[in-house]
Amino acid sequence: METSIHANFESPIAVQELAKETIEPHTNLRPKSFEEYPGQERICENLKIYTKAAKIRGKMLDHCLFHGPPGLGKTTLAGIIAESMDCQIKITSGPVIERAADLMGILASLESRTILFIDEIHRLPANVEEILYSAMEDMRLDILIGQGPTARTVKFDLPPFCLIGATTRAGSISAPLRDRFGIQEHLDYYSYESLTKIILRSAKIMGTLIDEQAALLLAKRCRGTPRIANQLLRRVLDFALVAEKDRIDLAIIDKALNRLGVDCEGLSHMDRDFLRIMHERYEGGPVGLEAISAALNEEKSTLEDVYEPYLVYRGFILRTARGRMLSTTGKEHLKNIQS
Repeated sequence: METSIHANFESPIAVQELAKETIEPHTNLRPKSFEEYPGQERICENLKIYTKAAKIRGKMLDHCLFHGPPGLGKTTLAGIIAESMDCQIKITSGPVIERAADLMGILASLESRTILFIDEIHRLPANVEEILYSAMEDMRLDILIGQGPTARTVKFDLPPFCLIGATTRAGSISAPLRDRFGIQEHLDYYSYESLTKIILRSAKIMGTLIDEQAALLLAKRCRGTPRIANQLLRRVLDFALVAEKDRIDLAIIDKALNRLGVDCEGLSHMDRDFLRIMHERYEGGPVGLEAISAALNEEKSTLEDVYEPYLVYRGFILRTARGRMLSTTGKEHLKNIQS
């Protein structure tokens, strides 16, 4: 039976017991079907057609490449495809596969009608990536045995499988590999409406009551990203439980997010420091990302993959041939948070 937090708390102990009942740390919030997946409607509608057509033909789905900022549901889409195709799914990631032998072992162990999901596929080493060419195109492994004049190639046939790759850097994937994906889709940031639906659905799974207006406020402050929306919802629930609130409302969300340092535009301390460094040290730019990285004492790749995409998307910074520039919108936001 689903438990809600709609109750009168008599003591902190009651609050703690309820917290244990309402949500476990690893509650799975991932949708299991396209119908449960709010947002990315065009992609979902296309994938419905592709998976249905593959089932009608009795064939595996073409290889898929999903690219876009982190946290937008690329892994979730792979799981939904596996459910729709009634297939097994095997999950790995690019950094884990260091040698060609590692990938050969994974491919050789695949059963018929399996989906192989490789996250961060752009981080596959070049010699490992080359193994995928014949595997994806001809469903076989070309294994070189021996060295020198006695070397010979043995062909190992693979069962029908579908490779789904996910990446935050589509441009870092070589053209020969990218061209072998028959289905390529870019996931973009979610609308407030879609994020509100996600938050309401997640709250229901957690057994939590949340006002619709409160869900909309949270949606506006989670950077257009479902992963961040669910993370913030968990933290807001912590505040609600400790404050002995029987539901999540506007006041508790505003209080919790202010304590977490998430402003009205969804920017974190690091986002604001990013903008502030550009404004105060470099007079708005142009400035190179390396200089910003050094000033913030943060890895360049982290800034480029995690923070910069949303700042560019919202128009707070501009990427030019000479470097990054602080936009008028970015200057106005800094002025507003300082006033």
